[in-house]
Amino acid sequence: MNDQDIVIVGAARTPIAKLLGGLSTIPATELGAHAIKAALGTIDPHLVDAVIMGQVLQAGVGQNPAKQAALGAGISPTAHTTTVNKVCLSGLSAAIDATRMLKLGEAHVVVAGGMENMSQAPHLLNGSRRGTKYGATTLLDHMEHDGLSDAALGISMGELTENHIEHYPVSADDRDFWAVSSHERAHKAWETGEFDNEVVAIETKKATITRDEGIRPGLTLADIRALRPAFKPHGVLSAAHASQISDGAAAVVLTTREMATKHGWKILAVVGAPGQTAGPDSSLQHQPATAIKQALERQGWHSHELDLVEINEAFADVTAYSAALLEISVDIVNPHGGALALGHPIGASGARLLVHASHQIAQHKATKAAVALCGGGGQGEALLIYADNQ
Repeated sequence: MNDQDIVIVGAARTPIAKLLGGLSTIPATELGAHAIKAALGTIDPHLVDAVIMGQVLQAGVGQNPAKQAALGAGISPTAHTTTVNKVCLSGLSAAIDATRMLKLGEAHVVVAGGMENMSQAPHLLNGSRRGTKYGATTLLDHMEHDGLSDAALGISMGELTENHIEHYPVSADDRDFWAVSSHERAHKAWETGEFDNEVVAIETKKATITRDEGIRPGLTLADIRALRPAFKPHGVLSAAHASQISDGAAAVVLTTREMATKHGWKILAVVGAPGQTAGPDSSLQHQPATAIKQALERQGWHSHELDLVEINEAFADVTAYSAALLEISVDIVNPHGGALALGHPIGASGARLLVHASHQIAQHKATKAAVALCGGGGQGEALLIYADNQ
């Protein structure tokens, strides 16, 4: 143990709602504020030196969404804020950047996380400032163009994943296993209280949202195999093999062990090494495993030492291929479901993984964990965390 160890002392998230679902009327910055406030708990918000929040779909949200979320959570205006856009990696990248800031001694307490309201992503009229002299105009879907399409290739992330299936093969049985088990595991996790310590209920004008909306209890292999390909006419990926479009937010509070001890804050988990990788192409399937391997090498661990691995299920193939590449049991990968069932609010998902893993460690249900995602542009991000007694 070291006084300068970076530790997580707060972690919370909102429920994850479906597209145009229960959270669709609440701006991303407000969702972010709810997550930050819940993560802080009894920690004085005026002790926060900096806030780093991921958000991908920022058009129309207003200046510096992270500042809006911070102020909404009661954090002092003197705390400087940064909004990160690294597509699906944003929420985890925010936490990694916060860790570096703390290690450099540039801050004592940093809030990091992510927020997204994909339901509120606008349609854009490019070129309207110059005007249209003649003919029809076309609206650009901000969500599709800036969140769910490969900018270099001009294709959807689903089509991109289909195009790389031959290079990163996954059996149909493995693909379908993840599509079904994600829902089974997520449903069971809610029933057994696995998310109770991390999820804060959100009040809306119509209802109180307390649970993730995308979970389908009773989903079967027969249901999945009856679906048509979603991204290519003769493809293998259906809607069941792809993550859901969602709204939600998540946040963690990071500080040093010295600061946590001084204020009597409970340590949920200790932060280990990060992994940040890219290439050699734009594929997604191997990126979480590649990033985890880099982090493991930096930490001096082996994959068999991990007892919890959270991999965001952008597509079933990503989880299946990365788990195989790491040579780990599927039992420790996403034991409480992933984005196929829970949903994927793209700027927030990395933080969601970190929130859940932190609480699992705090409850002594894991000792060494890795959280990881793939991201647009063919990138990977990972972070290791571990129990305070290790």
